[in-house]
This record gives sequence, C-alpha cells and structure tokens, in this order.
Amino acid sequence: MSWTRFAAPQRFYPLAGRAIPWFYGLAVLLTLVGLWIGLFVAPTDHQQGEAYRIIFVHVPAAWMSMIIYLAMAFWAAIGLVFNTRLASMLAVGLAPTGAWMTFLALWTGALWGKPTWGTWWVWDARLTSELILLFLYIGFMSLHAAIDDERRADRAAALLALVGVVNVPIIYFSVKWWNTLHQGASVSLTKAPSMATTMLWGMLIMALAFWMYSIAVALSRTRVIILEREQHTRWARQQLGLA
Repeated sequence: MSWTRFAAPQRFYPLAGRAIPWFYGLAVLLTLVGLWIGLFVAPTDHQQGEAYRIIFVHVPAAWMSMIIYLAMAFWAAIGLVFNTRLASMLAVGLAPTGAWMTFLALWTGALWGKPTWGTWWVWDARLTSELILLFLYIGFMSLHAAIDDERRADRAAALLALVGVVNVPIIYFSVKWWNTLHQGASVSLTKAPSMATTMLWGMLIMALAFWMYSIAVALSRTRVIILEREQHTRWARQQLGLA
C-alpha cells in the first residue's frame, strides 16, 4: 500500500478520524503515568526542592514547541514546493498547538523561575528566543488569516515559517553559545543524563504524552480545515450532512 494515496484530503480525512481516538487515549494514559511518577515517585531535588517538579510539564512543552514548529515548517515547505493541498492544511492545523505549547513552556518557565532565580522573567537568551518562537506562531496564523485566497495565504505563511526555522537552533543551543541563567540540558544524546532515573522516566513519559496529545489535536483541527476547504465537493457535503 502506498502512503501517497492518503495525500488526497478525502482519503486522509477518514484515516485521521480512525487514528485520533488512539492518540487521545495514549495521551491520557501516558499523562496519568507520567504525573504519578513525577509528583509521587520521583525524589525531591537536593537543590531546588519540590519546585523542580514543574519540569514534568515545562520541559515536554518546550520540546514540543520546537518539534511542532519544525513539523509545521516542513509541511508548509512541502505544500509550497509541490503545491499539495493537504500538506498546507497540516501546517495550518499544527500552528495553534505549537503556539499553545510555546505559551505553556513560557508560563511554566516563569513559575519555575520565581523560586529558582527570584524573578518571573529575565531577558535570557533562551527565554527571549522562545518568546520570539511564540511571535512566529502568532505571525504565521495571523498572516494566513489576513489573506482571503487560501492558496496565496498558504504560500505567504509558508515563507514566514521557513524564515523562522532559524530560531529553533538558536533556542536549543542558546545555553551553549551564551552565558545564560537558564540551566543546560539535563538530557543529551552524547552523554549520560544528569538526573535521577525516576525523574528521567517521568519526564520522557510526559514528553511522549505531549507528543500524542499534539498529534491528536493537530489531526482533529486538520479534519475541520479539510471540511472547510472542501465543502464544495460532494463527499465533504456528505460528511457535513448537507448532501
């Protein structure tokens, strides 16, 4: 079976509908397990006390804010280069979830920063670049909404998304490139994690839960976008109960 057959919105729509409940179910299950480990099993940090437990939400949200932006830019580029309708719809569907994850990362970071740094906000390199990421998401959505022609809107928003990709490595490497208040990465592919095993498992499970949630919400939103754009077709009108 060739996956390219699902590039057509009318074929992707039912596939996404079947997958969404599974992703939501996994998101709920993994969230319950992750929070149980993070709040009740993981030990108290010897430096930050109980305040560190916000990492089980903050870190996965920060990771997803960058991952979703890369995915959004990827699908926007596919839509721009190959003029595929579904790819552009996926990019538009991902944007609100990415913006929410970025806001959540900034908000939980402020809650973590107050007891740790003594202030809600500093113009730290990582915090500032993460704030710029939120503006990029908002800019993408606003630009797309401001143009009435859908295809022109897709192309204009795609260009903005591709320009903004340069901000993602700045966020990730900011703690290495500049002297910042933000602590370095606790999890790395090149060295052993600098946290207790139970802390690591709790954070990774929560990250997977956020991933499942993001996929479920993006697919749900993309299905709505498909119906909005394809409402002139017979199959879409049947889905809407108009035919």
